Amino acid sequence: MTKIKLCGLSRPCDIQTANALRPQYVGFVFAPQSSRFVGAQEVAKLKSELAPGIAAVGVFVQEDPKTVADLLNRGIIEMAQLHGDESEAYLAQLRALTDRPIIQAFRVTTEQDARKAQNSTADYILLDSGAGTGSVFDWRLIRGITRPFFLAGGLYSQNVEAAIRAVRPYAVDVSSGIETDGHKDPQKMAEFVSAVRKEDVT
Repeated sequence: MTKIKLCGLSRPCDIQTANALRPQYVGFVFAPQSSRFVGAQEVAKLKSELAPGIAAVGVFVQEDPKTVADLLNRGIIEMAQLHGDESEAYLAQLRALTDRPIIQAFRVTTEQDARKAQNSTADYILLDSGAGTGSVFDWRLIRGITRPFFLAGGLYSQNVEAAIRAVRPYAVDVSSGIETDGHKDPQKMAEFVSAVRKEDVT
């Protein structure tokens, strides 16, 4: 079954919708430069309202490993997603501070990018077209990936079924594809989840 990550949640109503839809993951963006940024205190409040069984993922860009580890070890989030240019040395630093799972995101524009992702020591990799560009990359570039991965970049309810059929990801990750006017749209969230689950049973 293809797992689902609804990313960029920032309001209590987003959590209520997620609780009703039961994705495996929800994402909170800790990068201040993002329009979807939420601070630790607000995330802790939102996480407290999240239904059991839905993992909270914190999204970071070049954040101090100590800050990331602190949020993980305090249980404010359960997984960290690194969405900058974090190195293997950074991953080693973070692993020395926490044993929680790490997702490393890669912008895929060449087969070399895909090979780099394949060799990452992170627990999971996420393949994207860029830092929240909302556009699809060339999925043919990741044909050599043999490990489970999150697929992101330009996904929405109308194309996610084709994406699953084409590359068989471990999980699909969506943010802008479930928004209207910069906010999460409950109907689009529901349509996306429904499309993924429909493909899983066909």
